[in-house]
Amino acid sequence: MDGQKLSHVDETGAARMVDVTAKPHTARSACARARVWLPPEVMAALEGNEINGPKGAVVATARIAGIQAAKRTWELIPLCHPLLLGKIDLTHRFEGDELVLEATVACKGPTGVEMEALTAVSVAALTVYDMTKALSHETEIRSTGLVFKRGGKSDHGA
Repeated sequence: MDGQKLSHVDETGAARMVDVTAKPHTARSACARARVWLPPEVMAALEGNEINGPKGAVVATARIAGIQAAKRTWELIPLCHPLLLGKIDLTHRFEGDELVLEATVACKGPTGVEMEALTAVSVAALTVYDMTKALSHETEIRSTGLVFKRGGKSDHGA
């Protein structure tokens, strides 16, 4: 962290929105992943037709919720900039007893889209929990993290 400082905190320690007015609009993308552990009774309800559960289309609903959340990240995270998103792709797969959700978000803009990708998978995971809690309150959102971000000066490609 040599010479680095928090970008959303000013010299007095107050929270601030980063000024991106002089930054060029470039292609930017990010991917985030969330892992949701599903208890056996929840996994059994989803087995055979993985989108159906006690409230209907669990994974399909979670996908739409995640997409909507990505578009509204700037309203949820106080210092995020509103961005015109060009792509939001939210996918899922089952790995053992986990549902793995991944969101890839892209835009041409002055700032990155990692918060939008992270928000998408977080809200999708919460939606899965909400829609399956009638079967079990033991579902766990075990991890959420950034897979990669591309574009801008802090490009962290996968």
